[in-house]
Amino acid sequence: MAMAGAGTEGPYPVKTLFLNPPSFEGFDGGAGSRYQARREIKSFWYPTWLAQPAALVPDSTLIDAPPHDIGVEEALSAACAHDLTIVHTSTPTLRNDIKFVKELKARKPEALVGFVGAHVAVLPEQTLGACAELDFVTGREFDFTIKEIAQGADLKDVLGITYWDRGKKEIVRNPERPLIQNMDELPFVVDVYHRNLDIEKYYIGYLQHPYVSLYTGRGCYSRCIFCLWPQTIGGHTYRVRSPEHVYEEMKRATQLFPNVKEFFFDDDTFTDNRPRVEEIARRLKPLGITWSCNAKANVPYETLKVMRENGLRLLLVGFESGNQDILNGIRKGIRVDRAREFVKNCKKLGIRIHGTFILGLPGETRQTMRETMEYARELDVDTIQVSLAAPYPGTELYARALQNGWLKQDALVDEHGIQDATIEYPDLSRQEIFEGVEQFYRRFYMRPAPILRIVKDMVHDRDEAARRLREGYEFLKFFMERREAAAS
Repeated sequence: MAMAGAGTEGPYPVKTLFLNPPSFEGFDGGAGSRYQARREIKSFWYPTWLAQPAALVPDSTLIDAPPHDIGVEEALSAACAHDLTIVHTSTPTLRNDIKFVKELKARKPEALVGFVGAHVAVLPEQTLGACAELDFVTGREFDFTIKEIAQGADLKDVLGITYWDRGKKEIVRNPERPLIQNMDELPFVVDVYHRNLDIEKYYIGYLQHPYVSLYTGRGCYSRCIFCLWPQTIGGHTYRVRSPEHVYEEMKRATQLFPNVKEFFFDDDTFTDNRPRVEEIARRLKPLGITWSCNAKANVPYETLKVMRENGLRLLLVGFESGNQDILNGIRKGIRVDRAREFVKNCKKLGIRIHGTFILGLPGETRQTMRETMEYARELDVDTIQVSLAAPYPGTELYARALQNGWLKQDALVDEHGIQDATIEYPDLSRQEIFEGVEQFYRRFYMRPAPILRIVKDMVHDRDEAARRLREGYEFLKFFMERREAAAS
């Protein structure tokens, strides 16, 4: 099946749009494995998975609709002005994204449209079968896949896609594309951010505003059964960019975004390669930037010290549960006692921690939920995020939930984009797990220590005070809506 533009002279004959489409109000589809849903407060991650192939396609356009308040009509008009539209989809948004494609094709039948993302990497034939108007979907890493299509390649010759053969009226799955091994082959994403995004639109409650996030590598050595990206796209080998390559992009970023207060390295576990972390940290020091990253709760004091001395402000750490049996069962690879020591070391060095926890993982009981809440209070990290166990297709958690009959509904979010409890166990209902999230937040934050930390931050920074007041209002409003949705 030849696509529009095939055989045209010139390296990039196809006018290409990369689109994170409109969906639920406030829905952060780019949030990755843990929380593809509306957050408690207004928050948006950067669409780095789209920006990376956009950086490979000169003169392409990236539209991140949700944070920029771009509606369906505006997005459709933009797509109609392009030959090729690449849509980042997800399990929760798939139905809406298919509606978007159907309307686009009704307006511009000759448009070429492809879906990228974890969901279609796992369920390519099923996705195409649900949308005859969709031309192709990609598997695993899709950067160079999209580059080839934008250059005018025939779909039958492109590795790593599944597509509709219109002539034969059948779905064809091409051979898989090998994962990228030399990550320095990828161009910088910050130039695409600068060209197409308004960084003031991106908020994360625990990061200083404005912030910029990007990846320095892909994949993760850990084999947590719930984590989406390593099991579907990135793989379980941590493939990294060289420290020099990272330094050059950060140097470029400081030139493009002199007003940015913090940079975040969004690798699944940035601290998996400790010698590299230390080298990157030392290289960053001359730039004088503040930075944060994802980390596992096993980083030794010596490495933490190097990171802190060279600009590190905060670590995002997945503690998940306070019950060791649950941690062992999900193959988290950390011990609760080691995590306690890690937190003490961070506090000693002045490193802030945003801790993330999950309710409803296999082995969860009323008692283990209480254990995890008490564990979080004991750790007393700076801020927390509490999620519901989300069984995404392609994860081992999803397979186990199907096999054991734990999965009680397919929709991971409700019609408002709020995360729903989809798993329950013989002696623990979905409703109890769902209600546990609000109880967890209340038990953690309604204590003197967190309240005093928030007040202290507000006193020292007027902008921080305004933001905290807004976030507090949004937090309370969110849980009111959550309760109403659960009752309806």
